[in-house]
Amino acid sequence: MKNIQVIALMLAGLFLMTVSTACSVIDDDLSDCGTDAELNYELRLVTNMTTELETELTTQTDLLLADALRQHLSNIFTDFAHDVDLSFYDTTGDSIRLQHDQHIMDANQASYTLHLPMRQYMHLSTANIANNKVVGLASDERCHPAQLLQIDRDTIDSQTTGLFTARQKMDVLEGVNQTFNVHLYMANCAAALVIDPQGHDDYQTKMYSTGFATRFSIRDSSFVFAPKAPIVRADRVDDNGSGLLAFCSVNFPSKEPMRTVIETEEPFVAQEGEQSLWEFRVYVTLPDGKVTETILSFKEPLRAGQLKVLRARMQNDGSVSTTASEVGVSVTLDWKEGGHHDIVL
Repeated sequence: MKNIQVIALMLAGLFLMTVSTACSVIDDDLSDCGTDAELNYELRLVTNMTTELETELTTQTDLLLADALRQHLSNIFTDFAHDVDLSFYDTTGDSIRLQHDQHIMDANQASYTLHLPMRQYMHLSTANIANNKVVGLASDERCHPAQLLQIDRDTIDSQTTGLFTARQKMDVLEGVNQTFNVHLYMANCAAALVIDPQGHDDYQTKMYSTGFATRFSIRDSSFVFAPKAPIVRADRVDDNGSGLLAFCSVNFPSKEPMRTVIETEEPFVAQEGEQSLWEFRVYVTLPDGKVTETILSFKEPLRAGQLKVLRARMQNDGSVSTTASEVGVSVTLDWKEGGHHDIVL
């Protein structure tokens, strides 16, 4: 009988040891099995698109084009997320990812209940990556190098989705029902050029833009610029009725001015810099086969969430002019393609 009691005590002790150590299934430093945390995700669209279209396209004829641009950009300036990618990183050491979740959200906001071991996390999230043909998620196994990375080519297509990101510190506590609210903000923008052909309908016109970032550091919420900015191929926007030529590119933002800028409550109002920050490049092929290049340069930054619309007119020699005093204009007649960019006309 005494032996039976001893064996029973030993089994009870073994059971308690098993319960106390069973929670260490992910990391020896974790003190319990974790808890269910509710995470609420919401896209916060901050944009000037409506104001810009209503300000720059005002006539009855312009309204056709405004509607066409609005439709063309419906997948860009949207608070609708198709897909979300959620990563939870260690806040110490080499910031390795501890948990990774992907969901089809198909909504403006959604809530997910995730089982997270008790600890501190840095949480990074992105939306609308899956269907973007130009930008992808890269180096995301660790927190600090995680980025939205644009394909590396001299000339690229416009981006095809509105990209959103968020970053948030999370302290998951033991035995506490917690809710974390995560707000995702836009990381790309768009620029449109509207040209009155003034009867030159037989001129063949193509437009490109350049001067924009090539990657976005998610943890630091900062844009990175290559030594030579790629050329972004703008899409033709057809409204079937206005008689205007319209082109639009979707890309990462431009650099900010080097000198101090006075910030306002309006996120898209900024002072001009001293140097050109980004450009439109317009190539017009005349009936005789000669090509005219017009470079329209901007000293005001193009920021995430922003739409810039510029009005211009076609001249007899194929050059493009504008009455916007803040825009620099450079024209090259009988332009010949150089070797520094792969621009196919």
